[in-house]
Amino acid sequence: MEVRTNEQLDQAVCSCTECFKSKIDGSNGKRAVLLCGGTGCLSSHSDEIKEKFEKIIAEKGLQDKFSVNLVGCFGFCSQGPFVKIYPEDTLYRLVSLDDVEEIVEKDLIGGEIVDRLLYVEPATGQKVQKQEDINFYKKQKRIALHGCGVINPEDINEALGYGAFMGIKKALTMTPAEVVDEVLASGLRGRGGGGFPTGRKWSFALSAKSDQKYVVCNGDEGDPGAFMDRSILEGNPFAVIEGMMIAGYAIGATEGYFYVRAEYPIAVKRLQMAIDAMNEIGILGDNILGTDFCFQANIRLGAGAFVCGEETALLNSIQGQRGMPRPRPPFPAVKGLWDKPTVVNNVETLACVPYILREGASAFNSVGTERSKGTKVFALGGKVNNVGLVEVPMGTTLRELVYDIGGGIPGDKKFKAIQTGGPSGGCLTAEFLDEPIDFDNLVAKGSMMGSGGAIVMDEDNCMVNIAKFYMEFICDESCGKCSPCRIGTKRMLEILTRICDGKGTMKDFDELETLAEASKNNSLCALGQTAANPIVSTMTHFKDEYIAHIVDKKCPAGICKNLMQYKIVKDKCFGCGLCARQCPVSCISVTDYTAPGKKKPAYEIDASKCIKCGMCISSCKFKAIIKE
Repeated sequence: MEVRTNEQLDQAVCSCTECFKSKIDGSNGKRAVLLCGGTGCLSSHSDEIKEKFEKIIAEKGLQDKFSVNLVGCFGFCSQGPFVKIYPEDTLYRLVSLDDVEEIVEKDLIGGEIVDRLLYVEPATGQKVQKQEDINFYKKQKRIALHGCGVINPEDINEALGYGAFMGIKKALTMTPAEVVDEVLASGLRGRGGGGFPTGRKWSFALSAKSDQKYVVCNGDEGDPGAFMDRSILEGNPFAVIEGMMIAGYAIGATEGYFYVRAEYPIAVKRLQMAIDAMNEIGILGDNILGTDFCFQANIRLGAGAFVCGEETALLNSIQGQRGMPRPRPPFPAVKGLWDKPTVVNNVETLACVPYILREGASAFNSVGTERSKGTKVFALGGKVNNVGLVEVPMGTTLRELVYDIGGGIPGDKKFKAIQTGGPSGGCLTAEFLDEPIDFDNLVAKGSMMGSGGAIVMDEDNCMVNIAKFYMEFICDESCGKCSPCRIGTKRMLEILTRICDGKGTMKDFDELETLAEASKNNSLCALGQTAANPIVSTMTHFKDEYIAHIVDKKCPAGICKNLMQYKIVKDKCFGCGLCARQCPVSCISVTDYTAPGKKKPAYEIDASKCIKCGMCISSCKFKAIIKE
C-alpha cells in the first residue's frame, strides 16, 4: 500500500475504516476479542492470555468466527488485565490464564456472560457489562488518548481506520501561518507542566530565520507515579507522530526527534514500528501527500535523568552532552537543538494536535474552562480505589476526580490531600475538593498541573514524611549546575530528616521557609524553582503536623519510625504468642500480667530492641498491638 497522494490516502482510509468498523460491529461475520496491551496488563501476562485465546480458538477450529487482538491501555489499571468482546461491548476485568477457557466456552461459543469477571461498582454492588457504563469512564473524554484501548498500536491499517492522518492532510491544504493560527485559536496549552500556549511557541519558531529547524517530542516522563506519556505512546504512537509532523509543517521543520525514556521499552518499540510503517507507505519522508513538505522522525533514548524533562537539558542530551539546563533566553524556539530554532512539545500536547486540525479549533475550544481549553490526562494513584489513567475535561473538580472517577478512598478512610504536579507540585486538602482543575486555578491554590500526576493521600499518610520523600527525589535528580538547587535542596532534606527523626527545632521550621524562597527565586531551571512546593504546601496546610514532630516529638500518622513505639494492649492480648513467633529480632516476650477471665499471660514489646517492622501488627488477629 502506498499513500503518496491525497487520493491514495482517501482510498486507504475508506478501505481501512470499513474493515475496522466491520471488526467492531461484527458485520464481517466475526466477533472480536480485544486485550489490553499496556505495560501494566502485559506485566500481568495479557500477552500470554492472548496466546491462550488464539490456541483454544484454533484447537476448536473457530478462526473464521473470532479474531484476537492486543490494543492499547484501557486506563483502569487497578482492574487489569482486561478482555473486551465486540460487538456486544462486554468488558471482563482481572482476567487470568485460568479464565480463558471459561470465556471461550461460555461467552464466545455459548453466548452467556461470565458474571464473575464483570466489574462491580463498589457503592451499589451492581455488576456492569459495558465499559461506558462504569463510573470510572463516564466523566472522561478522550482526545489525547484517541484510539488507545481501541486500535492495535502496531497496525497502521487500524490507525487509518480510526482517523489517522486526517489532521496532517488538512494542515497541508493550509499555509504554515494558518496552521499556527488554528492551534492558537484552539487554546491548547503545553501539557508538559508549564502550560505555555502551544500556538505562541510555534509562532516564535515560525518567525525565526534559519536554514534548518527541528521539532522535539519530550517523552522523558519522570514524575513518581506518572505514566501518561508512556500510555499514549504505547496506545497510539501514530497520533503523536502526526502531531509532530503538523508542528514541523507549521514552523518549517523537516526533522523531528522523539526523546523517550529507555525504561519505556514497549513505547519505544511501538513508536519505531509506527515510524517504519509510515515511512514504508510514504506518509513520512519526502514530498508527503504530493506536496513539497518533507519530514523525517528519529528516536533518542533518555538515560533516566529527571532533569532532562526540562527542555534545554533534554536538548543537550540529544546532542550527546550532559543533561544540564541552559540559561534562558535565548529560548529553544529561537536557538535550540544544534543552535537552530526548535519547538519542544511533550507527548500529550502533540497527541492533541491532530484532533484540532481534524475536528477544528472550535471543537477543542468548546471543552474546558475560559483559560484552560480541552482535556487533561492524569495518572491517578495513591490511596484511591480506582487507580489508573484518566482524561477529563478541564474544569472537572478534584472531588469528581477522586470520588466519582477514582471511586473514593479504600476502607472508607478520611481523605487528607491530593498531590498534583509531582515533585514540583503541592498538596491540596479537603477544602479544595470542589475547585475546578485548570492551569491557573491549581497554581493559585498552591499547587500546579504539572505533567499530570495525581497522588491521593488519606489519614494514614504523614505529610512531613511526604515532603521528605519528594525532597529525596529532587536531591537525587538535581544536576548540580546551580548552587541554589544543588545546595539548597540538600539542606532542606537534612532539615526534614531531622524533623522526622524527632531532632528538629522551631529554628529548623523557619529555615525551611527561607531555603524554599531562596531555591524558588535563584535556581536556574524549573526543577530547583519548584523543588520546595511540596514543603511549602504541607507547611501551609499541615503546620500542626510539623509542630507535633518538633515540639511533641510525635508523628500523628504513626509513620516516622523514630517518633513512635509499638505497644501491646494487655487487656486485648489473648496470649497466643503469634506476634512473638513472627518477630525477626525476638523483642516480644511474656509478661506476668494476665487479663481477668483469660487463662494465658499477655505479651509485651521491648522498645529498646524493636525495629518497628510491623510484623507483629500484621500477624495479630485480635488487634491488640498499636502504634503510639
